[in-house]
Amino acid sequence: MAHLPARIRRLRERIASFDWICSGTLHTRMKTCGKAMCRCAEDPDQRHGPYHEWSRRVDGRLVHTVLTPDLAEDVAEAIERYRAVQALIHTWDHETARILIARNQRNRRS
Repeated sequence: MAHLPARIRRLRERIASFDWICSGTLHTRMKTCGKAMCRCAEDPDQRHGPYHEWSRRVDGRLVHTVLTPDLAEDVAEAIERYRAVQALIHTWDHETARILIARNQRNRRS
């Protein structure tokens, strides 16, 4: 790892520092139940919930899971970290390309 540029070492260390990551989207929704006599039928402020729904792809299929409020907080944080890892990998990709192009140009001049 000593041969890697400092910026790439820092990117790798940052990625390795994350514990839980997960893809998907988390939605918090209030719902009506469909019963005509229920309080939610006439007053939007009386809807049921909140319900926390995590949507993600599993084996190419869209999967939805209703989560408890505590787990919803954990999933929201894991989704943020997943997106941070994606951004770090994007930066790593560009940094690698920049280094390899520079090496190629030096080698061609030699």
